[in-house]
Amino acid sequence: MNSSSTSSTPFSTLIRTASHEQHVEAETSTFMSDLLGGRLGVDAYARYTEQLWFVYEALESGARELSSDPVAGPFIQPELMRLASLERDLAHLRGAGWRDGVTALPATREYAARVAECARTWPGGYVAHHYTRYLGDLSGGQIIRDKAEKTWGFARKGDGVRFYVFEDIGNPAAFKRGYRELLDGLPVDDLEKQRIVAECKRAFALNSGVFGGLGEEFRISA
Repeated sequence: MNSSSTSSTPFSTLIRTASHEQHVEAETSTFMSDLLGGRLGVDAYARYTEQLWFVYEALESGARELSSDPVAGPFIQPELMRLASLERDLAHLRGAGWRDGVTALPATREYAARVAECARTWPGGYVAHHYTRYLGDLSGGQIIRDKAEKTWGFARKGDGVRFYVFEDIGNPAAFKRGYRELLDGLPVDDLEKQRIVAECKRAFALNSGVFGGLGEEFRISA
């Protein structure tokens, strides 16, 4: 085992490079390509937003219990929380009774269940899911917001795209630097870091599964 090279590489670098392939795969899925390419209607965007709600419900309902945990606690920061924004977007997209019609794809149920399991039983695994979601939203999520505003006419940073608007983070670049410093300072050994990296890869695979399910539902006929 190359624990010495693991120790000498900042963990934030390790986790980013190890999951790069899965990250690209998720970003270039057929569904996301069609969505960002303007080939799908607003219903597909709304359906994707529904799936996000299930995942973030699992992430954020488990957050309170972990707030004092030495591993996961420092990452649980109120300015990141997305659930209220997602619910406002869904009310805009689906109407006031959106909760009655919201359904999770099988892949989404699997994803949310894994997040909830990590929240209950493994703080390091929770950090892996926290990282893949929130840092992705702060970065690539802004591309989705911009496309959604232009394609479906949402008000800039308004209802329908509030999920992507981090109003309480004035300087995203500085925030991401601070987040990476937290990753680098994780109070865990090299073996646990390797487990967290593996869970990060699993998180991207679960996310790709959701895109696959959405792709089946919104298939564009050739």
